[in-house]
Amino acid sequence: MSAVEDRLASKGLSLPEVAVPVAAYVPAVQSGTFVFTSGQLPTIAGQLIATGRVGGEVDPETAAKCAEQCALNALAAIKSVIGDLDKVVRVVKVVGFVAGAPDFVAIPAVVNGASNLFALAFGDTGTHARSAVGVAALPLNAPVEVEVVVEVKN
Repeated sequence: MSAVEDRLASKGLSLPEVAVPVAAYVPAVQSGTFVFTSGQLPTIAGQLIATGRVGGEVDPETAAKCAEQCALNALAAIKSVIGDLDKVVRVVKVVGFVAGAPDFVAIPAVVNGASNLFALAFGDTGTHARSAVGVAALPLNAPVEVEVVVEVKN
């Protein structure tokens, strides 16, 4: 087990199986020293942990946990490409999409669920550039979707 996975385990977290794509794409690809993930949904064993819009059917705290699960799913996708998460030298960019009720504006707080997970997993190298975007809907009625770019050792 990698040091990254040990840090996650110390908080009771573990990497899931890589999520099966719901359309024509792969979970992650490497190009040079960068790995790009596809958008990851908050699934565990193929099931969404919540559905609906944040600020409507889904409360912000549950949505932040969804973002954390998206981040765990992204790490699983990255590991499937590089084999060992200790090869990650930097989390470069995180994009979080939040399907919110029309008056919901606390989008960055929801995406913090993912950002905080990367800080836990990688420490200072988990600090990243980020976009937090509110959207009308996401695939499968998910409340949150997260995509990640990491830099890895050659």
